[in-house]
Amino acid sequence: MCGIVGVIGNSEAAPLLVEGLKRLEYRGYDSAGVATLVNGSIDRRRAEGKLVNLEGRIQDEPITGDIGIGHTRWATHGVPNETNAHPHATDKVAVVHNGIIENYRELAEELSALGHTFASETDTEMAAQLITRYLNEGMSPKDATAASLKRFEGAFALAIIFTGEHDLMIGARRGSPLAVGWGEGEMYLGSDAMALAPLTERISYLEEGDWVVLSRTGAEFFDASDNPVSREVKQTARSGALIGKGNHRHFMQKEIHEQPTVISDTLWTFFNPATRSIHFPDLPFDLANLSKVTLIACGTSFYAAMVAKYWFERIAGVAVEIDIASEFRYRESPLPEGGLALFISQSGETADTLAALRYAREQKQHIATIVNVPESSMARESDLILQTHAGPEIGVASTKAFTCQLVTLACFAIAMAKARGTIDAEQEAHLSHAITEVPSRAAEVLHHDEAIRALAEDICEARDILYIGRGTGYPLAMEGALKLKEISYIHAEGYAAGELKHGPIALIDEEVPVIVIAPTDDLFEKTISNMQEVMARGGRVIFFSDSEGVAKVGDEAAGKIALPTVDPFVAPILYAIPVQLLAYHVAVLKGTDVDQPRNLAKSVTVE
Repeated sequence: MCGIVGVIGNSEAAPLLVEGLKRLEYRGYDSAGVATLVNGSIDRRRAEGKLVNLEGRIQDEPITGDIGIGHTRWATHGVPNETNAHPHATDKVAVVHNGIIENYRELAEELSALGHTFASETDTEMAAQLITRYLNEGMSPKDATAASLKRFEGAFALAIIFTGEHDLMIGARRGSPLAVGWGEGEMYLGSDAMALAPLTERISYLEEGDWVVLSRTGAEFFDASDNPVSREVKQTARSGALIGKGNHRHFMQKEIHEQPTVISDTLWTFFNPATRSIHFPDLPFDLANLSKVTLIACGTSFYAAMVAKYWFERIAGVAVEIDIASEFRYRESPLPEGGLALFISQSGETADTLAALRYAREQKQHIATIVNVPESSMARESDLILQTHAGPEIGVASTKAFTCQLVTLACFAIAMAKARGTIDAEQEAHLSHAITEVPSRAAEVLHHDEAIRALAEDICEARDILYIGRGTGYPLAMEGALKLKEISYIHAEGYAAGELKHGPIALIDEEVPVIVIAPTDDLFEKTISNMQEVMARGGRVIFFSDSEGVAKVGDEAAGKIALPTVDPFVAPILYAIPVQLLAYHVAVLKGTDVDQPRNLAKSVTVE
């Protein structure tokens, strides 16, 4: 997960930049760099690997200047080396960047046709080149940045400095967090307020679509339409735990809103931008010749496995068994030699899952683990580690770890289908394109936060709530019910919509809200039929679909949210977000302990 630090100060910027980057090391990175202005010109130092390498470079080749930007890069576009490390620069501008500019290839081709040349493989260099183009056309730095931002698609954060401009820095955010720090005659930027803790206790947070113009005397904020806006200055404590919430009330809320960024970070582990395809190098086993796939997990991770079963069977044509870890090993399930046992865990220390892994090892299975902590016990005992890049998740109820698990499983399903020959090149390209749209679509989902809070007000006094869905919507229904139970303590259950008439419909009356998860896929009409059965019995329906689905339902539902239209393959990743937000807002309205709900622990390390 990349990190940004910027300083307009009264002393040497480089030491402050490096210190800020050190506080972002927990995010994960594979190269680092800084850029400053020296007598009006951009000077850079970059290094592959850890910050100690950058420090050594700066010691050997000192870099001066009291304005600068710094970055820790986790490789997405281009391999991790010094050439691809940030900052990227032209003769007029230097840029650091978190996230993904999805249309960078089209913009780079446009710039190349105008004579711009590129030294790296990154989307970030394209951003620097586009801003430079507008500067060359006579625009001011402010106007050139505003024009460029309007052309970028994706989820990103930027910090920019300009040749000859010793009292100017511009930052921007779209789906990726960015904070402004206020000093005395100094101003700061940081992708994580943790980076700014040694420098200031006064922080402002850019809201979605904002960009900001910094000078030593203050900050001018603008919204996505370039209108001047005000952003509150907050007094923060310097403890990492407190600053870690940013401008959010709870860690869970912050972690829900981090999902566009961390989904992007995880996706680009497996996506090769040069070929526009999913790529898993150096696999220790052949995906084409697996006799069986067994997916094992607990809690929320088990629902990720349930979604993956649909993907693996439908796309890759491989038989899949899923099981809860605490049940799996006690069944003494026979596993054919040469099968794959894939374990899913946020912490990598879940006792039941770890015990199941060791049982699968005894059964001569290939062992793969999807895990957020690469140094964990499960990771160390696996043949293959598929790391999610969710970053630290403090809230007990899993949110961003779940969606990152889904992204990883979706990529693995595509790779398996390709290896087994169950999809052709055109289908692979289609699925790969669909998944690259997820970070920006996730940012769009978050725009519905206030509308979902209003829905929460309608259901927060309910005693029982049902969630229903079909296909991959069924595991999402179970996950939504789990989230609500965990943090609001309301009894909730998730069902396959077609199962309602086999018993649960007896629970329906006007006091029971029913949450319907229904993207417009091949099962949409059947889901709507089940929804009609609910409404015929007085049930209050809250309907999550896309604009087409909402239009078909009209005003029949008591509440509805129109989510972005995406390929049904990636819909479960996006539809996880509104059920998280609904549970969060219900819990806040009920006054429960959102981040540390009663009786629960983040990592279950006992059986």
